[in-house]
Amino acid sequence: MSRRTSRPRQPAAAPQAPRTTPASPCPCGLAATYGECCGRFHSGGAAAPTCEALMRSRYAAFVVRDAAYLLRTWHPETRPPGVDFDPAMRWTGLEILATTEGSAFHTTGTVTFRAHYTDGGRPDSLHEHSRFVRHEGAWVHATAVFVD
Repeated sequence: MSRRTSRPRQPAAAPQAPRTTPASPCPCGLAATYGECCGRFHSGGAAAPTCEALMRSRYAAFVVRDAAYLLRTWHPETRPPGVDFDPAMRWTGLEILATTEGSAFHTTGTVTFRAHYTDGGRPDSLHEHSRFVRHEGAWVHATAVFVD
């Protein structure tokens, strides 16, 4: 005989993202480990030297769900109060399509990219043109325009 209770059922736990370790391949797509690549930016051990490096590290931060890094690298004038991660979304790849300026010798730069993901198991992508600026000496994300 089964036993019934009046307790409400707990919602099913959201699937967990695969754990990224310092030895894992970097989610940004470069041929380096996470610890040697974007992980050092996430930990504060280094600052992204170019706006493309910042874009790659921000993509990786979405993969590993590092809200603190995303907020830290957002321009204060456009920074949201927080970052919510959709538990059904999994980022699966990044393509850098174009960059302008954004080197150590510039104060602004842009990156056009396509970020691939699955949402509830369905593949899709985000095509965006992002603008970056230097703020207090470091690259930060300023604005974005969706291309598609």
